[in-house]
Amino acid sequence: MSAESPQALLGAAAFATLLVTEGADRVAVQLNRPDVRNAIDAQMVAELHAVCEALEATPKVLILSGVPGDEASGKIGFFASGADIAELIDRRREDALVGINSGLFARIAGLPMPVIAALDGHALGGGAELAYAADFRIGTRELRMGQPETTLGIMAAAGASWRLKELVGEPVAKQMLLAGQILTGEGCLHVGLITELVESTDLMVSAHALADRICAQDPLAVQATKRVFHEPREAHPAVDNQAQAELFESPAKFERMQAFLDRRKK
Repeated sequence: MSAESPQALLGAAAFATLLVTEGADRVAVQLNRPDVRNAIDAQMVAELHAVCEALEATPKVLILSGVPGDEASGKIGFFASGADIAELIDRRREDALVGINSGLFARIAGLPMPVIAALDGHALGGGAELAYAADFRIGTRELRMGQPETTLGIMAAAGASWRLKELVGEPVAKQMLLAGQILTGEGCLHVGLITELVESTDLMVSAHALADRICAQDPLAVQATKRVFHEPREAHPAVDNQAQAELFESPAKFERMQAFLDRRKK
């Protein structure tokens, strides 16, 4: 990971449900409610909103992870087991209409710089939907990903009903959403839900290696590309041309292209 920023955006001591490590070009956030397998409660939602606020103001790559596994002891890690049922059971119609988790996950998906989800063990329900909001997902062989909401009398309403179809296609999405299929790490790789399958001990190394590759690019170009990528089809090519016009005037464009030409001369 890159060296720590001299002016940190986030103070780790301010969080009760997250462990935050900040670098000059990235922020690593570990979900940290191990006693309930990182069930997503209102406090965690509020704290993740605070992370988003900081990264919207000062864009950096975000790495999301859960509690890591321990191969030596045979302990399996977990990303997030879903929404906290102890809170969910008391929520009513008005709470559903607010979109507590869906609003957060949309904000994470819309962050200026890419988001990487490092997934180990259970990523179920809302935990899986949080992962779907990321730009990249790396998983372990111990990963178990699925949407068990219908067994609890509710639906996956924080993005799975549409993001999952976009990610893996309608047949697989319906198996997970309507028939409760839980995918293994290998299964997630097979359907393209994750892009890399690694051992638990290598998960964060792989996540930071991916962040290194992203951060080696020009940040403004990465932000423009992510923004344009998610524009609706009818907005193209106008949005592409506008974003490129802005980048054509950026100092980084001239510096990076001149460096390329200088290397070619050698």
